[in-house]
Amino acid sequence: MARVVAVTNQKGGVGKTTTCVNLAASLAATRRRVLLIDMDPQGNATMGSGIDKNALQLSGYDLLTKRATAQEVCIRAEAAGYDLLPANGDLTAAEVELLNEIGREHRLRIALNSLREEYDYILIDCPPSLNLLTVNALSAADSVLIPMQCEYYALEGLAALMNTVEQIQETVNPALEIEGILRTMYDPRNSLTLDVSAQLNEYFGEKVYKAVIPRNVRLAEAPSYGLPALKYDRASKGAIAYLALAGEVVRRTGLGKPKQAVAV
Repeated sequence: MARVVAVTNQKGGVGKTTTCVNLAASLAATRRRVLLIDMDPQGNATMGSGIDKNALQLSGYDLLTKRATAQEVCIRAEAAGYDLLPANGDLTAAEVELLNEIGREHRLRIALNSLREEYDYILIDCPPSLNLLTVNALSAADSVLIPMQCEYYALEGLAALMNTVEQIQETVNPALEIEGILRTMYDPRNSLTLDVSAQLNEYFGEKVYKAVIPRNVRLAEAPSYGLPALKYDRASKGAIAYLALAGEVVRRTGLGKPKQAVAV
């Protein structure tokens, strides 16, 4: 059964979508069955997976409003190497339509029940805010992966996010846990980076991934080609860092042997 991981941070610009796309591709490269769910109306994870968000016939909007099943909405992101549940601006309308619906915060979790046996990992790219879409993602998830920069304001944002996780645990998903904290845009030459990193290790211990994601030009370029860094330049530092993260995720979760071969 799939492990469902919500990749989230209420602070924008921390590499959340970059992490979703590249971790999904790296897990697929380890021959795991991977589904990436784009729950952000901006549709960046969809575009970064090589799918035109403006040409979608079905999207997460149709899933959340029960116009289509998860199997009908999911498509193959061939260039990226994994399956995708895509999104575009229509998702914003889903929030409005669900506003007065009973059980609205559980729509995604219920929809994913039919898919969990088909994958090893399901990654959810969340919007950079606490709204109904994020609540749906956290309700459906087993755990939360938090990408963050090693800077002062990021620590403040992390404190707010931890409060959000506690609220979700108390209300809609008691089993939700912290999967791990990922240090992104990491520059070891910066003393603040090292100070914040030390604080994270002190307070979160083994929850902090050993893998760090460096600032990397190839990582920044890859989305414009609709590719993960692994497919764009597999020798780049960014691609290698996400492969290391994927290996760490697999070791931590202990999800059996790979199920399928994926060409990289």
